[in-house]
Amino acid sequence: MKKQRFIKVVGAGNDFILIDARKRSFREKADQFAKAWCNRQRGIGADGLLLVLPSHRGDARMRVFNPDGTEAAMCGNGLRCVAWYLHTKDHRDRTFALETGAGVLQAEVVRPERVRIWIAPPQGLRLRHPVSIQGARFQVHAINTGVPHAVLFTHRLDRIDLASLGPAIRHHRSFQPAGTNVDVVQIVSPHRIRIRTYERGVEAETGACGTGAVASAIIGSTLGRLRDPVQVRTASGETLEVRFKQNGETWKDLSLEGAARILFEGETVQ
Repeated sequence: MKKQRFIKVVGAGNDFILIDARKRSFREKADQFAKAWCNRQRGIGADGLLLVLPSHRGDARMRVFNPDGTEAAMCGNGLRCVAWYLHTKDHRDRTFALETGAGVLQAEVVRPERVRIWIAPPQGLRLRHPVSIQGARFQVHAINTGVPHAVLFTHRLDRIDLASLGPAIRHHRSFQPAGTNVDVVQIVSPHRIRIRTYERGVEAETGACGTGAVASAIIGSTLGRLRDPVQVRTASGETLEVRFKQNGETWKDLSLEGAARILFEGETVQ
């Protein structure tokens, strides 16, 4: 009977299974483990699996696996959880350099259970891209903030049927072959938005998405509708803060700040 230690963590409503494999090798196939244990009915239940590994480029390396077994290059809320875990586990300094599929990113523990990370400059901005779905026409904005996002603005956030609209845009030919995450956003004020996200790989709406919060704030600013800083109210009810300096379609000092917590530790039995 095989056992695997794990830590359940949550960042602004985005929950993960974290496995520390820096000193003890992770013997399972990560994609299969993610499929089995992220399942909320037959496993531990989570929005993803975070592997913390040794790194020659930073303090640690993070790999992210979705519940469908696919690997993501980056996860904003996941990275904040990794930073908080390292701080509490190793009693280390408050700042970290963390290797991801989107490069080596900086993280800082701002105060207990609150972490700020700096995001690599976004790529692939597309504004006002027309998308037709079942006879309806939508204006979609796209950008890659470590992973691809499609952003739609609405005045009726709570009325959006994201369970239908999310997968239709996620699999739309405009975003093939990789597909995209889908963010539906309501602007409350120039410094405040509400957001709901359908996440690729989870294939469902999640309580929060860090890279989606960043994508939405950046696109809103580029359209002249938002200004730094932007408070992002997520579906979980928690708020993330996005900060940035913008010059046209280039960004500097792009950061994401919010809550990151350790919920419990456990052990799987197979």
